Amino acid sequence: MPIISRIKPVDLTATKNVFVSAVRFATSTGESCPPFGDELKISAQEQIEYMLGEDEDMPLVMADDEVKSVVRTGLSRIFSTFEKQLSSLVLESDIASDTAEANILHCVSDLEWMCSILPKMELMKDFVSSWAGISGGILGILADKKLESAMWGLKVKLIEVSGKALEAVGYGNVILSAPIRAQLLKSWLPYIREMKPLLDSKGTEDTSFPHKMDEDLCQSIEGAIISLVLALPSNDQADILADWMEADQVSYPDLSEAFEVWCYRTKSAKRRLAEGLRRVDNTTVSLE
Repeated sequence: MPIISRIKPVDLTATKNVFVSAVRFATSTGESCPPFGDELKISAQEQIEYMLGEDEDMPLVMADDEVKSVVRTGLSRIFSTFEKQLSSLVLESDIASDTAEANILHCVSDLEWMCSILPKMELMKDFVSSWAGISGGILGILADKKLESAMWGLKVKLIEVSGKALEAVGYGNVILSAPIRAQLLKSWLPYIREMKPLLDSKGTEDTSFPHKMDEDLCQSIEGAIISLVLALPSNDQADILADWMEADQVSYPDLSEAFEVWCYRTKSAKRRLAEGLRRVDNTTVSLE
C-alpha cells in the first residue's frame, strides 16, 4: 500500500478535549481538590503551556470557537474572583493577615499566568480590555487607608500585571480605541509614579524589604509608557506630559523622549498649517 494512502486526516477531537479540560482546571477558582491541593491546577497550567509550545495540532485547535469560548470563560472567572478578593480586603479586620494576602496573591498569580498564554492564542485583547475596565476600581481600593502601609507585595504584583497590559497596547500587539488607551495610561501612570519612590525609600530604610520594582521591570514599563504616549492623540499626549512635568517626582518614568517627540510633531504640524494657510492666501489673491 502506498505511503500516501496510509496517511489519515488528523483527528483534533482528542487534542481539543484535553486542552479544554486543562483550561477548565487551570482557571478554576474554587476550593482545591483534596488530597491534591493546588497540584491539579498547576499540572493543568503546565499542560497548557506545553501544548501551546509543542503540540503541532494546536494552531487548528486554537482557531476553534468553542476553545476560545472556554478560555474567555476561564479568564472572566479569574477576573471575577480577583475583584471579589480585592474588594474584601477593605473589610478585613486584620489587613496584615497572611491568609488575606495569600488569597489575593493567588488570584494575581492566575492573572499573570493568563498573560503568558493569551498572546499565543491571540486573545490578549480580552485581558487588556477587562483590565482597563476594572483599573479604576482596583486603584480606588488600593487608595483605601487600610492598605496605605500594607500589602506591598500585592502592589508590586499589580504594577507588574499593569505593565503587561501597557506593553501589549504600547507596542501594538493589542489594538484598542484611543479613549481606552488613554484611560488605561492615565489610570496607572500616576500610581506607578507614586509607588516607585515609596518602594525605593522603604528599601533604603530596610535592606531586607523584599518588595521592589527591579531594573528590568522599570525599563519595560517605561518603554511601554513612552510608546503608548506617542501613539495617543495629540491632546491626550499634551495632558499626560503636562501632568508629568508638574509632578513633584518626575524621575520615573522618564518621559523626556516622548516630550521631545511631541514638541517636534507639534512644531511640524504648526509649520505645515502655516504653509497651508499661505498657499490658500496666495490662491485667493491670484483668483482676485
